[in-house]
Amino acid sequence: MNDAIWTQAANTGERICKTKATGGDMPGTFGVSKSTVHKDVTERLPRIQPQPARAIKAVLEYNQVERHLRGGEATRKQYQEPDVVNGGWPHPV
Repeated sequence: MNDAIWTQAANTGERICKTKATGGDMPGTFGVSKSTVHKDVTERLPRIQPQPARAIKAVLEYNQVERHLRGGEATRKQYQEPDVVNGGWPHPV
């Protein structure tokens, strides 16, 4: 396989581990799709760096457990802040 793909997988895993980011945060950082990020950290990375892959898997599992909290917080924030575009009314759903 292309060395660039392996490097991308290692860089993605390193960034997730350092920043505790979600898998959805990475596509914008690396310019790849969410499915590529998922494949990088679940299939490719364990083949080249098994130890860091376990740590990254733990971060992603933790993020998955907490995602309902982050979603609820985002919704609360959305309705607390006035929407300037709609004349101060809450954001449309």
